[in-house]
Amino acid sequence: MTKYCANFILVFAMTMLSVSLYAQKDVTQFLGIPIDGYKSEMIQKLKSKGFTINPHKADVLDGEFNGTDVNIFIGTNNNKVWRIAIMDANDMSEGNIKIRFNNLLRQFQNNKNYLDTPDSIILKRTIPESEDISYELTVNKKRYQAVFYQKTAAYDSLTVEKDILMAKKNRNDNDVEKIADLIVKIFQESLKSLDKSVWFMISERYGKYYITMFYENVYNKANGEDL
Repeated sequence: MTKYCANFILVFAMTMLSVSLYAQKDVTQFLGIPIDGYKSEMIQKLKSKGFTINPHKADVLDGEFNGTDVNIFIGTNNNKVWRIAIMDANDMSEGNIKIRFNNLLRQFQNNKNYLDTPDSIILKRTIPESEDISYELTVNKKRYQAVFYQKTAAYDSLTVEKDILMAKKNRNDNDVEKIADLIVKIFQESLKSLDKSVWFMISERYGKYYITMFYENVYNKANGEDL
């Protein structure tokens, strides 16, 4: 083998490894779009989903998300996208924002793309109809927010495999060992999901309220490396 061929194979192998490692990077997604890459790329991807450039700000997009008119803001660190913020375009009354917040809690809980959230936690986060949000925000500085975690790409397939083995009537020692191994892997995937957070909160503006949602990629988030 010539030196040229050897070098070519080495470069090709390293390139394929880099591509493979990048492909294995499991990050939070918004509408199927990974929260990653450059801002200009993200804008184009969002436009392909039907969002349009805001007439007053070239890096803000407008559109509809989950049945609500929204403005989308793109957060970057070292030129890489780390956050997508989705803000209600129209504010609401106190009564309506309670309904919207509580509905979002249930929607996330029932969405198969997220880890299961117990009813007890949802109930704890739910805003009672009688609660005075204005008082709680201004006097008690209370934050109305909730966080959920997107499943990793491998989570569901591992769970299905485990459930199939668990359903077998006559399991052998290999099955039992495999089930134990799958349980460990599922737990590991659930821990990885903690890096795929999606959260939302209530904000107040001149006595009116709106929801802001955040889809975040912790791998691109600033961690003091530039200090």
